[in-house]
Parts: sequence; C-alpha cells; structure tokens
Amino acid sequence: MLNRRTLRIKIMQSLFAFDQCKEANYQLALAAIDTRFQPDLNSMEVQDKELLKKQRKAGRAHFEKKFATPLTEATEDETVNAMVDQALATYAQQVAKDQQFLLRNLISEIQKLTGLYHTVLRLLVSLGEVAAADKRGSHTNFIKNNVLASIAQDEKLHKEWIKSAETQVEPERVRTWFREVLKEDADYQKFIDSKSPNTEQQQTILRHIVRRVILGKTIINDYFEEKDLRWAEDRDIIKSLVEKTIKSFADGKITEQKVSIDWDDDLRFIEKLFTETARLPEEYKQLIAQNTKNWEVDRLPLTDRVILEMALAEMLFFQNIPVKVTINEYIELTKEYSTPKSKQFINGILDVMAKKLLEQGKIKKSGRGLIDNK
Repeated sequence: MLNRRTLRIKIMQSLFAFDQCKEANYQLALAAIDTRFQPDLNSMEVQDKELLKKQRKAGRAHFEKKFATPLTEATEDETVNAMVDQALATYAQQVAKDQQFLLRNLISEIQKLTGLYHTVLRLLVSLGEVAAADKRGSHTNFIKNNVLASIAQDEKLHKEWIKSAETQVEPERVRTWFREVLKEDADYQKFIDSKSPNTEQQQTILRHIVRRVILGKTIINDYFEEKDLRWAEDRDIIKSLVEKTIKSFADGKITEQKVSIDWDDDLRFIEKLFTETARLPEEYKQLIAQNTKNWEVDRLPLTDRVILEMALAEMLFFQNIPVKVTINEYIELTKEYSTPKSKQFINGILDVMAKKLLEQGKIKKSGRGLIDNK
C-alpha cells in the first residue's frame, strides 16, 4: 500500500529527472546560439567569419549572464540580444513542457501499480490453470487450493482482468515459468506431496510462491522488472498488497486491496510537492547555498540537492506536516539514495535552515503540523 515515504521517493526520482531535463535544455539553448552564428554554407554572400565568431562568443556569454540575472543589460549587438532572448524563451517553454510531462508521467506510474497488483494475482490463477493441465505429475493440492480458488472466482477481480488485457501474461510464457521455475521449487514440491493441507498451509504456499517464485530472484521477477522502470521500489508494494489479499481469506472469499486508501489526498500531495519543489523560489536555493560550507549549490550531488529542495518545499508549503517529521523523512531518503556521508550532512543543513526559517516566521504550521515543533 502507498504511504507518504513511497510517494516522496517517486517524487524525488521525477524531480531528479526534471533537473537533468533542465540541464539538457540549457545545453540545447547554447547549441542554438552556436548554430545561429555559424557561417551559412548555402549562402551566395560572403560570410564574415570573424564577426560570427565574435557574436557566437558574445551570445553564449550574454545568455549565461541573463540566465543567472534576468535584468542584465543588453549588449550593443541587437542581433545577439534577439538571439539570446529567443533562446531563453525556448528554454522556458521546454522546461514548462518537461515539468508537465514528468508530473503526468509520475501520476501515471503510480496508477499503474494497481495493474501490476492485478497481474500478479492473475498470474497465480494462470499457474493454477497450467498445473491442472500438466499430465506429468499430480498438482491436486495446488489446483484445489481454496485461497487460490477464491482469487480465481472473485467477481471484482474478474471485471478488472476483463477491463485490462495487460494484466494477462502470455500463456506460453506462463507454461515456461510453471515448468522451469515453479515445478523446480522445493517448497512447492513438498506442498503438493503433503496430505490434505489446511487453510493456513494453503495460504503459506501462496505467500511463498509470491515472495520466492514470482518476486524472488527468478526470470518471472525479471519480466516484471522489464515492464516497470521503478520495479525496485514497486515490488515491495505489490508483494504487500498480494500478501494482504491472501491473508484476507475468510468464509471462502478474499478482499481486494487498494493501492491507495485515499487517492484524492495522495494525488494532492504528489502534485503539490512536485510543483512547489520544481518552482522553489531562488531565495531558498540561495539559503541552501549559504548553509553548505565549501559547496556551491550547483556542485552538490544532484540527489542531495533534490532532497534539500524537497524538504524545504515541504516545510514551507505543507502546514499540516511537522518540521521534525519532514527532516526525519528526508534523512531516511538520504540513507537509501545518497552517499554514505550525506546523512549527517543533510541532517545538519535541514536543522539549521528550519530554525532560521521558523525564527523569520516563514514556516507556518497549523493543526497536526504544530506537533514536535518546539
């Protein structure tokens, strides 16, 4: 099931990609200036190569200055000024497009988790169907697994499977997996050889198949990894959902799990944190620079910079999240996704910045956000 830490991780990954997009757009803008002031090989007129070289150099320099300081005065060359203004406008337009695309893609990736959950459940049923058709051994205990049968017969799941053809794995692939992976599993063989397994044993073998056969170090897991770029993080979510489904079995029925308890609330969190971080005012980026001794903000490891900017955005724009909760959450992200030395580094910077912003009255909390802010 989705939680806020998982959402922060996914937002962090998208913001990391956004920073890379901005850098690429910056380089494309410089390349456009270079191209504009190259000799026109198709022109019949004499090309002033020295002038073009001078304009090219002036254009790059003016672009870099105006990018950093928008109120930079124009140069004496109107052609250079016009080209730089065009390059800056194109850069801004492309960055806006990339921001919108990455946000949409982020939301789409999270919504696909439900499809992956349904795919794993459907795969369990498909493996049961292949087992029933296998004439080289008896799989009665698996075929007649009451928990598996309840999944196969669940009306809500059937509707979802019919609605989305992507939840079905190709039959030939399933047969291969059954033959090469499931039948070779020692715990599975032990289960099908057992006498009259009870409900608990039936649940246990399904959990084992999910953990070790489907989502373990097998070709089946490799298949899901190819389907989902974020599978390293998503796998644990899917595993949890499927295991809860198996555990929910009672009175001959299972309960379908939800990826998000409150999707509208999660969606608001995703959109706001991504957007507020992406457009974090320059004064707060400078605050990071001022508090990173011996580091220019642009020289920070990108992951650390994204984490610091996200944490600042959360402290500033989420009134109901306590400052200490925010700091602790981003320290946890740092442990997992940054360098070994980053934990202490990030902790110290966030603590200093939080105190400064609280003293200045720029961090304003209310409701649950007031907890632990003493």
